[in-house]
Amino acid sequence: MVVSLIDGRTIAIPLVWFPRLASANQKQLANYELLGDGEGIHWPDVDEDISVAGLLRENR
Repeated sequence: MVVSLIDGRTIAIPLVWFPRLASANQKQLANYELLGDGEGIHWPDVDEDISVAGLLRENR
C-alpha cells in the first residue's frame, strides 16, 4: 500500500502488516474513506482502520 501525505511524503507499507487488507479483494481495497481531516483510512468492507500516526510509527 502506498499512502501520499499532505506534506509531500509518500509511505509504502506491505499489506501483510494488515491481515484483513492482505486478504481483501481489489474491490474491497478500492472502497476506502478518509477519517476526519485525513488522520486515518477506513475500509468498511473489511472493517479495518489505520491511522496516519500509526503508519509513521511503523515505517521507522
